Amino acid sequence: MSTMTQAKPVFQKADRLKQLPPYLFIELDKAKRKLMAEGKDVIDLGIGDPDLPTSKEVIARLKETVDDPANHRYSMTEGMKVLREAIAAWYAKRFGVTLNPDTEVLPLLGSKEGIAHLPWALTNPGDAVLVPDPCYPPYRSGTILAGAEVVPMPLLEENGFFPDLGDISQKAIRRAKLMFLNSPNNPTSAVYSLEQLQEALDLSKEYGFAIAHDAAYSEIAYDGVKPASFLQLPDAKDHGVEFHSLSKTYNMTGWRIGWVCGNAAIVAALSQIKSNLDSGIFQPIQLAGIRALEAGDAALQETIAVYQNRRDLIVNGLAKAGWNVAKPQASLYIWTRVPTQESSMEFATRVMKQTNVVITPGVGFGPSGEGYVRMSLTLPTDRIEEAVGRLSKSLS
Repeated sequence: MSTMTQAKPVFQKADRLKQLPPYLFIELDKAKRKLMAEGKDVIDLGIGDPDLPTSKEVIARLKETVDDPANHRYSMTEGMKVLREAIAAWYAKRFGVTLNPDTEVLPLLGSKEGIAHLPWALTNPGDAVLVPDPCYPPYRSGTILAGAEVVPMPLLEENGFFPDLGDISQKAIRRAKLMFLNSPNNPTSAVYSLEQLQEALDLSKEYGFAIAHDAAYSEIAYDGVKPASFLQLPDAKDHGVEFHSLSKTYNMTGWRIGWVCGNAAIVAALSQIKSNLDSGIFQPIQLAGIRALEAGDAALQETIAVYQNRRDLIVNGLAKAGWNVAKPQASLYIWTRVPTQESSMEFATRVMKQTNVVITPGVGFGPSGEGYVRMSLTLPTDRIEEAVGRLSKSLS
């Protein structure tokens, strides 16, 4: 018998993982947990995870359906037809957009997974994907994992945080297979007009790339603002898709239910990716999602009123401390310039150490986010007020 000791294998990450930037929210969570382990009273304004409860009606529907053994089996990738029909009905009512529930709607395990998988469905290695900068990180990470090239589109304050489409290089735009857009925007909170979305659509018609519009925050808007859908534009369905979610609208982040809708060929391509990677959404969650979509606007208006009050508390409170913060029209975030000469990471790190308040440095969303920080509205009013007090002291 051999007495030689076998060497343990050394496993390394795939090169594609090495190309990914650190997922900022994980890094922030590590720092937050360290403070909490030290017994600090941490207030987390970093991540937009709604603290408001899912409605009782939606929860009741889940309870009603979860006892049925027929709902415990695999769910089809394309989702239940009744859910797709409910999504199409909601789009018709909210945006006046007609969708074929059989070919133009695909339920997702939260819109994030569909967004991240879309470059796998539409691009080949070496293709270009036009990505806003700053952006929701899965636009960038999904592109990298698919082997395509990220071409940043800077979102500048002087342009209302809408990309300067004329500034995209001809070399990049001719290789582009996909453009991501997001309104209401995360992290900047900008709301794009139909005229701005039409600019992007016109460019996609000229160069033949697809548009993926992320509208996850369209229902969280203030002061009477009603954000538009990309699919409201004539011919939009010929050139792109829109992502949506129940997460923010109905306080269902943990339920993992969203959808993509629009161009049938793009929807089919993403469905093919999904059928090889996952199964469908648990059927009781789909049925509960239908209840949410059919619930009407009363509960949503209550939610918006809560967030608008929190928005005003932060904006007005920090203004008293000399911090010039604009009121966002939509989304769950305050996006504002760093009020000192520090970088966004330096400022956020100092604030966390001095006040135990977590805010997100803008550079974590891309290089063009440098000089800004993001704050979330997803904490109770008393914690918002406490956070404002602490932040105000950090500037004095």
